[in-house]
Amino acid sequence: MLGCTAAPPIAFFCLPHCEKMAKVNITRDLIHRQIKEKGALGFERHYHVTDPFIRRLGLEAELQGHSGCVNCLEWNEKGDLLASGSDDQHTIVWDPLHHKKLLSMHTGHTANIFSVKFLPHSGDRILITGAADSKVHVHDLTVKETIHMFGDHTNRVKRIATAPMWPNTFWSAAEDGLIRQYDLRENSKRSEVLIDLTEYCGQLVEAKCLTVNPQDNNYLAVGASGPFVRLYDIRMIHNHRKSMKQSPSAGVHTFCDRQKPLPDGAAQYYVAGHLPVKLPDYNNRLRVLVATYVTFSPDGTELLVNMGGEQVYLFDLTYKQRPYTFLLPKKCHSSGEVQNGKTSTNGVSNGIHLHSNGFRLSEGRTHISPQIELPPYLEKMKQQANEAFACQQWTQAIQLYSRAVQKAPNNAMLYGNRAAAYMKRKWDGDHYDALRDCLKAISLNPGHLKAHFRLARCLFELKYVAEALECLDDFKGKFPEQAHSSACDALDRDINAALFSKSDNAEDKKGGGPIRLRATGRKDSISDDEMVLRERSYDYKFRYCGHCNTTTDIKEANFFGSNAQYIVSGSDDGSFFIWEKETTNLVRVLQGDESIVNCLQPHPSYCFLATSGIDPVVRLWNPRPESETLNGRVVEDMEGASQANQRRMNADPLEVMLLNMGYRITGLTSGGAGGSDDEDSSEGQVQCRPS
Repeated sequence: MLGCTAAPPIAFFCLPHCEKMAKVNITRDLIHRQIKEKGALGFERHYHVTDPFIRRLGLEAELQGHSGCVNCLEWNEKGDLLASGSDDQHTIVWDPLHHKKLLSMHTGHTANIFSVKFLPHSGDRILITGAADSKVHVHDLTVKETIHMFGDHTNRVKRIATAPMWPNTFWSAAEDGLIRQYDLRENSKRSEVLIDLTEYCGQLVEAKCLTVNPQDNNYLAVGASGPFVRLYDIRMIHNHRKSMKQSPSAGVHTFCDRQKPLPDGAAQYYVAGHLPVKLPDYNNRLRVLVATYVTFSPDGTELLVNMGGEQVYLFDLTYKQRPYTFLLPKKCHSSGEVQNGKTSTNGVSNGIHLHSNGFRLSEGRTHISPQIELPPYLEKMKQQANEAFACQQWTQAIQLYSRAVQKAPNNAMLYGNRAAAYMKRKWDGDHYDALRDCLKAISLNPGHLKAHFRLARCLFELKYVAEALECLDDFKGKFPEQAHSSACDALDRDINAALFSKSDNAEDKKGGGPIRLRATGRKDSISDDEMVLRERSYDYKFRYCGHCNTTTDIKEANFFGSNAQYIVSGSDDGSFFIWEKETTNLVRVLQGDESIVNCLQPHPSYCFLATSGIDPVVRLWNPRPESETLNGRVVEDMEGASQANQRRMNADPLEVMLLNMGYRITGLTSGGAGGSDDEDSSEGQVQCRPS
């Protein structure tokens, strides 16, 4: 655009001198490490992943030995061994620090291996594998023999999970919809069903992944077909079944009796708030939503999910929040004096009540505290974000606003401006993030004019048409001087057209009606218990965009760093992506495979990453010496890669298949990103220009 210059890269935005010094001054910790030997490990793990290391991350070595796709990787607890499993039905144990193959053995499986795990407290002697032949095998590496073979699943086994507190126990998730538990102390070669998802979701449900909380091994997270991720209390389930067996009336049932498979309170669901409403549209476009990987943060307080067909989501297990899905605007006819997040003395709430997450704004006049001025370096950052917005560099603007929000989390203007950038970019989930930002801005400043209007537009884009109309009417009553602006008129026309549309009546959610959480077929019918659990779901805290996860159902996302400072994920474009956790900003993209990166497993205590995918090799990544100036694996155009992946996720599945076969499809490799949303060219300044 004429007159626009690119904003500086986000990674190089300078903070004040004192703040930079605070980040790199580690003298005190160095001295403490020298004096106290016990502090060495803590020092090592605290500083093993830092910003400079991430910027220098590059390829160290390729481990060759497999003859098929490498589908799973697993470090031992010490980090001196790395196990891999492959389509060649072999598992290899590596010495990754010396790039040596220590052991290779055929596992006895007759199909692709999808999961490999060291059994805790076995001295790295016992290895467990799960495969597409529906079998789970246990191997003794010292004698290179398979010592247990379990064949209880009836479909592909996708993941194995272990827990330090349960040294002889492990779990498996398979596409028969079952979560099974194994105890190697038992003489029986069978396992027991811990969770049967088919009792809740019908016969077509498939379990894809599972993991145990590292800090409290009683909690098990499960990913399966659909957008919902499930968290179970294993102890409650076992206690419930014991009490059922011990009950005198356990074998006596009346006609109306219904034995609950899980006790109340044993399960909690999590979902990105916009996905249940989007599900019918995704189904119509043959776009499958499935959780391909779940993992807990090192401290066990967060759950990370790579949602196939969508983005990567982080859920806060401590400070939970309900989805902003049911919105009931309540009209408020008086007007306030605070507009666009700027200073004023009095204002009026917008009266929006979100009964699903408990957030409520008062309905009468409220005193509005003067907006706190941003410090100079954040004001400069905001201005750079505004300039990027003016040049239609939406992602750059979002990243700068996000960094500023991290430093000034109570500034309404920053949330309002970021919402505008999300609404312009229009990637999958952007309108829902914009809605969340609008509500946050209004909670901080109930008189924020632009946030009120953008909220109505977001509701409309999210197919809450009746709610959007009521919210717009509320906006007009509160800000009468804007009632006949071009933006209001345009949105009014859009809403009324949608209300009278036959397709809207058939497909879209009606105002005040329930979300479409229930499937329609007999084999995938949803039980009443499942409906209750879904309606009680909690929303995500952060969303990470840029990668693509539509082609394989084993794609991982992981925390990187002992403090979970970064998020890493594989992608269908052969790259892996690294984001800052707290800002959600993309900071690094590296080419990790010729086709698809599926697996990323960080070392437990070093800045060391193992990856694999379609190529028959394991790649090892660490910070390269500063003397190495050339890194051919770095994807410099991170924005271009992210936009291409957005187009890929919204492409016709046949086109993607042809693209993977080497055909170039017009429209998939060029054009705008973000799916079917149309740009509204008639927006007025009330919506589109940041403050």
